[in-house]
Amino acid sequence: MSTKARFPRTEIGASNPIFHQIRTTIETAFYGNNVTPVTSLKEAYKLAKNSPGTVVTDIPVYKPELLGLDEDSKILLFNDGAVSGRAAAARKIMGEPGVNQGEYALKISEAIYKARTKKLYHAQAIVGLDKDFSVKAHLCIPETQENIMYSWLLNFQAINEEVSRMYAESKEYPDGDLYIFSDPDWSHPDHPMGLTFFDPEHNCAAILGMRYFGEHKKGTLTLAWAMANRHGYASCHGGQKRYNLPGGKAFVAGVFGLSGSGKSTLTHARHGGKYDITVLHDDAFVISTEDGSSVALEPAYFDKTQDYPLTCEDNKYLVTMQNCGATMDEDGKIVPVTEDVRNGNGRAVKSILWSPNRVNKFDEPVNAIFWIMKDPTIPPVVKLSGAELASVMGATLATKRSSAERLAPGVDPNALVVEPYANPFRTYPLANDYDKFKALVAERNVDCYIINTGDFMGKKVTPKDTLGVLEAIVEGKATFKPWGPFSDIEIMEVEGFVPDFSDKNYVDQLQKRMQDRVDFVASRDTVKGGFDKLPADALEALKKVVAEAKNA
Repeated sequence: MSTKARFPRTEIGASNPIFHQIRTTIETAFYGNNVTPVTSLKEAYKLAKNSPGTVVTDIPVYKPELLGLDEDSKILLFNDGAVSGRAAAARKIMGEPGVNQGEYALKISEAIYKARTKKLYHAQAIVGLDKDFSVKAHLCIPETQENIMYSWLLNFQAINEEVSRMYAESKEYPDGDLYIFSDPDWSHPDHPMGLTFFDPEHNCAAILGMRYFGEHKKGTLTLAWAMANRHGYASCHGGQKRYNLPGGKAFVAGVFGLSGSGKSTLTHARHGGKYDITVLHDDAFVISTEDGSSVALEPAYFDKTQDYPLTCEDNKYLVTMQNCGATMDEDGKIVPVTEDVRNGNGRAVKSILWSPNRVNKFDEPVNAIFWIMKDPTIPPVVKLSGAELASVMGATLATKRSSAERLAPGVDPNALVVEPYANPFRTYPLANDYDKFKALVAERNVDCYIINTGDFMGKKVTPKDTLGVLEAIVEGKATFKPWGPFSDIEIMEVEGFVPDFSDKNYVDQLQKRMQDRVDFVASRDTVKGGFDKLPADALEALKKVVAEAKNA
């Protein structure tokens, strides 16, 4: 099996690094006499259906038998009150400066103690869908929170006979299983937005005071990505697809962007049927630094419902919904109200069936990486030369904030932010990602591009523009030429989006945005005690770009 759940008595104790204070505190909660195992997806569905506040719609689940559900299963809707997004400010990570192990061990043990009077459920799922990378995760969560548990089992991989067989034959790792304790009703004066605490080295987490399912999805992925990083994988918050081209050729593209950047749209785009396309996943996967292959971490999709009216054909693949309205149609049937009428960031778990050509692993190495940014000074696409520049541009990925994020008071929701590699769920030093993406470019000859899906100096870059760029690159028809003063950045000129270097305002903004990247990387030397300090060649690659920009 991939990760360890049981140990010989001679290996249980302080001498085994798995038995760490916080991990032991969290795992112990799973064995209380108030904990009931949930052993099947069908059982989880029934519990969620009968949970207080659940809206059982009159829309049947599409092909439920293929998902492990009964034939009469319906789409379930559950709403989280005033909460409809993640709270980045609530994340605390063991190992980062200022995070005291003793303090959080006591807070977590007290949370578990106060939950002793509740009935708790213990669910298990598999994260990582191939024998190369597959880990077992455990979730302990109170009664009345059955919808979170059910969505969690759907989003990852509920354990059945077929999955058990794959997992039993998967590569073994020395790590223990992932353990996650959750109590959405927890509160503490020190943590007004709740607490998501991670001890990634020991594969455990506590998700406290958090109702939003996305906290549980990303919390689980946080641990899985950290483990993948330790074992020779580049951890990816993005999408990957394969264009199956004539003559037996293939083009594997990875797209990296935050929620709302267009990564899901680009991953699933079928280009009007022009290509035979296979999808790995649109949110979570890992790339092997050994052979360049990729493994998806989850079968389902957790997508926004904003752009999907009730009558949209894609909605037939929904299984659960969160933070959406409900009403009755002309036949008296209960149906959801989507398009963010109730609140922003309405969400749904879509089944694996939504993507008709899905696989769990790409054996073929990735050919190209696309950093998706919303930077108004960058044209729709540029190509980066040099492994250092290619990787550091990913480390300084610039975007706008998403409606999926709950912000602390005083934070400007319209400000552009830098989110390295589009992964706010990284718990290990930033240099690890920098080195791995640099190696993909330098050693595996992966091409690297920046795609701007926002606006270019006030003009919106449309999906049609972006898809046209992708098609030209995939077909080998894209023509890139030196971009202005830059020696390591090339441009594919797209009509209506050609930079004007005689425009002083444009040149001034471009210089400032490139300087922002230099400032960000330089600041990593001291922020969080230098936890995310990058190698000197990363900063030098950016300084070269800034110096050239000043000559524009």
